[in-house]
Amino acid sequence: MTEKTKIKFHVLAVFCILIFCFALTPVTFQNDTYYTITIGKHIVETGNVDMQDPFSWHEDLPYTYPHWGYDVGTYLVYQLGENIGIGGFAAIYIATILLAMTLGLLIYYILNKLCKNPLVSLFITMIIMYLLKDFITARAQLVTYILFALTIFSIEQFIKTKKKRYAIYLIIIPILLANLHCAVWPFYFVLYLPYIAEYLLAVISDARIYYRVAIKWNKAKLKKMLKKGDKDVIEKQEGKIAKLQLDKENAQEREKKRRQNPYRVIFEKKPMVKWLIVIMIICIFTGVLTPLGEVPYTYLVKTMQGNTTQNISEHQPLILINNRAMLITFIVYILLLIFTDTKASLSDLFMIGGLTLLSFMSRRQAALFAIMGGFVFAKLVAAFINKYDKEGTKAVIEFITTILGRIFAILVVLLLSILLYRGKEKDQFVNERSYPVQASDYILANLDIENMRLFNEYNYGSYLLYRGIPVFIDSRADLYAPEFNGTKNEEGEWEGRDIFSDYINVSNIGTYYEDKMEKYNITHVIIGQNTKLNMFLSRDDNYIELYSDDYFVVYERNTQF
Repeated sequence: MTEKTKIKFHVLAVFCILIFCFALTPVTFQNDTYYTITIGKHIVETGNVDMQDPFSWHEDLPYTYPHWGYDVGTYLVYQLGENIGIGGFAAIYIATILLAMTLGLLIYYILNKLCKNPLVSLFITMIIMYLLKDFITARAQLVTYILFALTIFSIEQFIKTKKKRYAIYLIIIPILLANLHCAVWPFYFVLYLPYIAEYLLAVISDARIYYRVAIKWNKAKLKKMLKKGDKDVIEKQEGKIAKLQLDKENAQEREKKRRQNPYRVIFEKKPMVKWLIVIMIICIFTGVLTPLGEVPYTYLVKTMQGNTTQNISEHQPLILINNRAMLITFIVYILLLIFTDTKASLSDLFMIGGLTLLSFMSRRQAALFAIMGGFVFAKLVAAFINKYDKEGTKAVIEFITTILGRIFAILVVLLLSILLYRGKEKDQFVNERSYPVQASDYILANLDIENMRLFNEYNYGSYLLYRGIPVFIDSRADLYAPEFNGTKNEEGEWEGRDIFSDYINVSNIGTYYEDKMEKYNITHVIIGQNTKLNMFLSRDDNYIELYSDDYFVVYERNTQF
């Protein structure tokens, strides 16, 4: 395959990836996007990260600003869109498309470096991006995926090429994570573990601890024997030591041959990993290079200690029967590893095993499995093809780079993209079925938002604060949990305002709603028409309906009874 053919294929691949990523990007925003814009605006206008929440009507709630850098960037994009006349939401949508395209192209580039097979790289890139379709949105996680992909690439290249620039990249990335999305900052170090685990096991294997201990023990016995002067016993002991030395050398030779021609698992002692450990230790201190203080070190721990993760959909365990794409992915992995003679490095197997565990613990970690697991999968597939049909890949690439092949490839990608994009052309940036657009207009025009205490639902609280309406709760779940707004007692338990649990109990009718309304001195309620709580409020004379549309209703609560 000539260099010209490779370039033609890369150009075609880039075009296909760009079209596919555009089709995958949703038009309608998720709830986090709205508070991201608002928080970014607050930081830009005040000029600092004050670690205090200004958007809920609860007083003196501390806020950690876990992705303040991304918030600022998102608001600046929003403001740019407003200034040039295309609209802030349109600008964010375009930025999301560009980030998705960047991720797709980066994955393709990395796969080419790792597996040296453009066809496999393109095919796996398309699969990875499809698996990520539910995670492509205007949230900090999209930038995180790019940084994590760069982390794996930098680690692999540092170990392989020994070039210092990759070490510099590895130090810069956690600094960016600490400021763009500190909630995932600890996961950065998880990506090092498979490489370090393989290295440590190789060191232990090479040490031949059994033989070392046995030889040392027998030499100590020999010294005692020399004092007694029994020649027969001494000669026997010396022979035993010599045999242990020979067994040790033979074991080393066998291990060397096994590593040169492994059966299924490639097990190596890679010299640069010891420097990788040094880099990881240095990176531990990058968490202080942020205005958030100790937040990068404590945020994830506090989150796991609370109950917010148990009640938020994306934190729930992955159920394969409900996610057919991931189910098929796991099955293909198992088939490839079991029923082929493809060899995998021990670090890759550790990576797959760890990411599988994380995915089953929390469904949002399936995105990391798709990306990092995709890198491993591409290497396995490329190795299998190179062994059994290397020339077949070249023939396919040469066909695709012909005029007929390019037309065929583009038509296939366009068809898939149209199927994925179908229906999105009618979507709005704000889905009025999910977010109270008209109800917010009514509240702003008719109610005293400065003095009212509004009870609202979790999923659209972010939109309310985007509209400038103080909220009871929004999707910044940590803000409303005692782990973040309270202190530990003598028993080590967190004591503080558990607003999140109170909301869950009220919305699920797990407690008498009026008790909580009284506790917080609620004056008004905005609720979805088809919710459990609305079934009760609509029949309660103490709640006067002020506004109603097809999706939302606003009540005024009688506080005089």
